Amino acid sequence: MQKISRILEWKFCNIFRNDSFSLLIRTVILLVCVSFISSCEMTKKSKAYSSRAVTKLEVDKSERELRVYSGTKVIETMDIGLGFSPAGHKKREGDGKTPQGRYYINRKNPYSAFHLSLGISYPNAHDRKQAWNNGYSPGGDIMIHGLPNDGSKPSRQDWTWGCIAVSNAEIEHLYRIVDVGTPIIIYE
Repeated sequence: MQKISRILEWKFCNIFRNDSFSLLIRTVILLVCVSFISSCEMTKKSKAYSSRAVTKLEVDKSERELRVYSGTKVIETMDIGLGFSPAGHKKREGDGKTPQGRYYINRKNPYSAFHLSLGISYPNAHDRKQAWNNGYSPGGDIMIHGLPNDGSKPSRQDWTWGCIAVSNAEIEHLYRIVDVGTPIIIYE
């Protein structure tokens, strides 16, 4: 057993003397150090922003306003456009209404037909049940988005098929700060 121990010890020591192994070890140590320093920098940035982390979005349809919350504090307010027939809750596909209720951001789409978009989890189970019980489709694909990518400009404030429209600069900002899973409450 002692003999095997000495042989392993000798081989282990020779491995560390090997130039290619030594270079590998130094490279690994360097990468670990760089990763650690980078993560410290990201943590500093995250901590600086975490006090303003977005915890909820709120849409007041009657005021045409989207409010961005951090905790209980409104940190930003944006003017919005709604569906072309905004009064009331969306009940069916094509009705031009923006839904009302409690939803959440369920996806981010950088390839939207509009300048970026954040998906809203409409229809929920209740919306689907109500629509199917009445014999129609609830619709879907409701988003917060910017202007159309085709360059066209809306001729009025409420121009979407039920989505919530903001300026391109505002959707770029929201796209950066709003995470998938963020609650959104829409009311009249």
